[in-house]
Amino acid sequence: MSYAYDDGSPGRGRGLNLRIIGALILAAFGIITYLFQSQVNPVTGKRQHVAMSVDQEKSLGLQAAPDMARQMGGAVDRDDPRARLVAATGARLIDASDASRSPYVGNYHFILLRDPETINAFALPGGQVFITLGLLNKLTNEAQLAGVLGHEIGHVVNRHSAQQMAKGRLGQLLTMAVGVGASDRDDGGRNAQIVAAMVNQVTQLRFSREDESEADRYGLRYMAQAGFNPSAMLEVMKILKEAAKGSHQPEILATHPLPETRLEEIKAILDRTYPNGIPGNLEFGRPIEQGQAGSR
Repeated sequence: MSYAYDDGSPGRGRGLNLRIIGALILAAFGIITYLFQSQVNPVTGKRQHVAMSVDQEKSLGLQAAPDMARQMGGAVDRDDPRARLVAATGARLIDASDASRSPYVGNYHFILLRDPETINAFALPGGQVFITLGLLNKLTNEAQLAGVLGHEIGHVVNRHSAQQMAKGRLGQLLTMAVGVGASDRDDGGRNAQIVAAMVNQVTQLRFSREDESEADRYGLRYMAQAGFNPSAMLEVMKILKEAAKGSHQPEILATHPLPETRLEEIKAILDRTYPNGIPGNLEFGRPIEQGQAGSR
């Protein structure tokens, strides 16, 4: 009796078992690697799963910074008053806040990008912080600028990039494991792998939104510690809300919480932190003229 075309053949069963074993090994490798990539954050005290050391973060950020700047028109000259304003505000936040305990002190650089249209700010691993001219020109005072930069410092201090890389690698390995385990199907397991990849992507987006909320909390703290009025972040969120008009992307598929969501979260944080009102010694700083940031 031949089993060559029998779906229940012993040979096919052995092949299926090998695929499942391979998938389990791959998944176990990914999970174990992720769990062992664990370090205690020196500032927050949290144990995190991260994909690289502090020195590797610094090196990666420094290597990537020139290319990131070129993509947005290059960096504004450091002697430009606008660039000096950005650098001075960032330095004040670092020197006067808990961020001064970060291992990235001495590696922070606050860079103004020439792009006048894009409204954005972001940070690379290790302390390279960028803000576009398009966003700076929307801000009206130094406290708002401190809020933007404080948020990005929050990302660096909390090692969000290294954390996301570790989660991303785990997700990729688990997605591959699903594909291997389902490769006996007629579609070669491709559909199962696509579904797994989509689940992984949405999961990573959720983590990213949590990171954004955490960076907001730390940014508000750093602002206040440096003497800036943290309520200025409410105006920043209104600026971002105005810039986002016409966008109908569902929040669950966005890497950032919607400005409306962040606005409400920031209001709640301020209410909890300052139940008797924000202290009068926290300032909004000098005004920034829209469209002429730092050029006065």
